[in-house]
Amino acid sequence: MEQPKPENIDQYIANFPAATQKLLQQVRETIHLAVPDAKEVISYSMPAFKQKGILVYFAGYAKHIGFYPTGSGIEAFKDEFVNYKWSKGAVQFPLDQPMPLDLITRITKFKAERDLEKTPKKK
Repeated sequence: MEQPKPENIDQYIANFPAATQKLLQQVRETIHLAVPDAKEVISYSMPAFKQKGILVYFAGYAKHIGFYPTGSGIEAFKDEFVNYKWSKGAVQFPLDQPMPLDLITRITKFKAERDLEKTPKKK
């Protein structure tokens, strides 16, 4: 039987084993600390944080946490992904290694600054 689609991040995280829940919660809290005003949403059935637009997504898997800062977030930090599998829109952080919370913080702040720059300035 397929899991019902989560309506919020708490429901999403609750579907994982305890050890993975702990890591997902760490990622969630790290993003919150990086951009306290960002709103939690579920988008594409994944946890995401939104400011004006979506900043980052994250998701749990059997062997890794997927972190999705979209193309600009990956491009700006790709030199720091040498120890991880990554693609043009995502990076995989293995469950058996410490989460790179500092890197997640820096990418999230970068995305938040970019997101605000895209917004037309009000006169």
